[in-house]
Amino acid sequence: MAKLTQKENFLRVVRGEMPEYVPVSGAQGPLMTMFDSSVMGDFRGPKGGKDPWGVPFVTNEETGFAAIPEPNNFILKDITEWRDVIKLPPMEDIDWELAAQRDKDKLKINPENTLFTIGGYADLFQQFIGMMGFTEGLCALFESPEDAEELFDFMNQYCMYISKNILDYYKPEGYYLLDDSATQLQPFISVEMFERFFVPRYKKCLDMAVERDIPIFYHNCGRCEDLLPPMVEIGVNVWDPAQVENDLVAVKERFGRKLVINGGYEYRMPATWPNVDEEEVRQTVRDTFAKLAPNGGYVFSGRVKSMERNDPDVQRVNGWILDEAIRLSETMYK
Repeated sequence: MAKLTQKENFLRVVRGEMPEYVPVSGAQGPLMTMFDSSVMGDFRGPKGGKDPWGVPFVTNEETGFAAIPEPNNFILKDITEWRDVIKLPPMEDIDWELAAQRDKDKLKINPENTLFTIGGYADLFQQFIGMMGFTEGLCALFESPEDAEELFDFMNQYCMYISKNILDYYKPEGYYLLDDSATQLQPFISVEMFERFFVPRYKKCLDMAVERDIPIFYHNCGRCEDLLPPMVEIGVNVWDPAQVENDLVAVKERFGRKLVINGGYEYRMPATWPNVDEEEVRQTVRDTFAKLAPNGGYVFSGRVKSMERNDPDVQRVNGWILDEAIRLSETMYK
């Protein structure tokens, strides 16, 4: 039997089926696309800008030109005054059909090889923190929970509007929810608060993808494993970047192929860097496959932990990592 294409094999994993081989992100190109609709502007781009709520985003060399809310320039100072400050973005006179065609033309993806996946702007936690900042925003959840819930319901009108039109007009093959809500050590809020403020509102957006039988991808950095159970319950199929701060073996044992672990690898520079042993690096990849790849439900993704991706030494070690992952990908399930 002919080997499945990268996309066909990836879809098997996403659907909870046993793949022919372990997908390796970056081996033959991206496994999927991920971008925002142009309807929301380019505020996450290298030049920054304002998000649909009016939050200013800026970039700099230190962030790798990834856009972040402008420090100390928050649009909402007091959660109790949100009704005077936060206004719904325009939700009419948008030619969604034209926007979808233009965005897809710009992507220039090969639909035979890459899963067409797009975000629905349902990242309520990040949007809220962008409005108030971490200090005031997190305090507001404790001090004025009723106001926070009313604000989230108000915001979710727009999130649901974006999600519905994305699904209707872009007709994606995957729905992406990117909402970082954890640090390297733990989530920013308790599981109870997460389930109160965010999960029910996420669900209203995700239900539209579930109804259309579209797989759901969930991005959450840091040690966020405590937040996964309710997300799986409302339909999440794939979690990335599944960083090593989490107990990934326990996550795999709990969910099996119901939740795909996409990531699970990170090479941290030793004190001897850039003097590292190639065999030792390759062994770290083998160890990761041995822990996470058996019985499917795994996509390998990871590299040297460094922002200096063009550094020759980083590229050299990344080459070993990718080469070993590809070798194991082809032999793991034989």
